[in-house]
Amino acid sequence: MTRTTEAPSLAHAMAEAAAEIDQALDILLPPEEGPEAPLFAAMRYAVIGGGKRLRGFLVLEGARQFGVSRQAALRVAAAIEMVHAYSLVHDDLPAMDDDDLRRGKPTVHKAWDEATAILAGDALQSHAFTVLAEEDTHADPAVRVELIRCLSKAAGPRGMCGGQMIDMLAEQSGGQMDEMEVGRLQTLKTGKLIEFSAEAGAVLGKAALPQRHALLGYGRDLGAAFQIADDLLDATASAEETGKATGKDAAAGKATLVSLLGLERARLQAERLVAQAKTHLDGFGERGDLLRMLADFTIERRK
Repeated sequence: MTRTTEAPSLAHAMAEAAAEIDQALDILLPPEEGPEAPLFAAMRYAVIGGGKRLRGFLVLEGARQFGVSRQAALRVAAAIEMVHAYSLVHDDLPAMDDDDLRRGKPTVHKAWDEATAILAGDALQSHAFTVLAEEDTHADPAVRVELIRCLSKAAGPRGMCGGQMIDMLAEQSGGQMDEMEVGRLQTLKTGKLIEFSAEAGAVLGKAALPQRHALLGYGRDLGAAFQIADDLLDATASAEETGKATGKDAAAGKATLVSLLGLERARLQAERLVAQAKTHLDGFGERGDLLRMLADFTIERRK
């Protein structure tokens, strides 16, 4: 696949968005004094700084298509990053994937302890919905309710948590899954939050259903490609490159599309998904260029 010649502009846009999202998170999660201070410190440690902010960037770019205010979009971007961070904090726990490294630094349960990590994850998830429910996110309560409905569905038993359950059961049974089963697992565990992130800007902008469905379709294909790229990195990249432990899927005997298809066929599948994702943006013209570049970046990245 040909590498896009406009990658530096995407890199600049993503870095700028990441800085804005961190500023929003700093305001929405201020340091606290008193007995709950360690909880706030662990929450801030988990979510502020580091990471690609891909989900938050998706919210901002989707919102830009419909002229949504930057402040409103940043609040939703911060909320999705809180939910994503909560999932990582819990995923890293010894009872789950048992990781010591995340985003190049010790995981929360290593920097504090397991109980604090559990509470930090719980509190990040709860606070995300508080942010979405507040009037500063959108003046229309129906929009706020729809954002809450969509995110809770994406994160819940028919979304991320359900996918994590399937993943745990598969590991316990020796990873005996076929391509369709792995695809569903990954759609739930990873894809649903990315779908929400892509669709959220259209919800904020009260977009027409065809435009909302287009961004949802883009997010669905992008999420599938993103997970394959993650599996490829786990199989081929170093911990120094990714900022987290690698080679764990193979060591745990987990079934992934990489293990089922092999490296080359998995790469081709990811490329097909990226091409398909970009077709959903045909109606957005030049405004969708950064989203198109993001699709390419998803499978070109090394972390």
